[in-house]
Amino acid sequence: MLGAADLILHGGDFVSAGFFEELKRIGPPVEAVCGNMDEPALKAVLTKQRVVEVGKVRIGMVHNAGPRAGREARLAARFEGCAAVVYGHTHLPQVERFQHLWVLNPGSPTERRKAPAHSMLVLRINGARVTPELVTLDP
Repeated sequence: MLGAADLILHGGDFVSAGFFEELKRIGPPVEAVCGNMDEPALKAVLTKQRVVEVGKVRIGMVHNAGPRAGREARLAARFEGCAAVVYGHTHLPQVERFQHLWVLNPGSPTERRKAPAHSMLVLRINGARVTPELVTLDP
């Protein structure tokens, strides 16, 4: 699935630079932010926050989106002009529309913690339209 993508967005917590390099070898370009569990070498090369342009769409990226209460409004204010924000940290999937913004957490394909299943997101972009799909990876 990842090999067929045009781009991989990662919300942080690669943990090791080796895994980051392995993900880049799959083929599509990788855009990422650093996470709290990332080793110092990754924190030195990845930013805590960024905006990626994919065609006509701007996508904000941050690892830790802060406390649950008010998260969507904070992200909308922080990433003004974006159609979506991808964040990580909680490992809990979120696919939610807030005003003009998709607030997206893919969960985790490797460390599900309290999430019901391992998961990831597929984003389809057509012009200025973003269509997210949560993909459950557990059988």
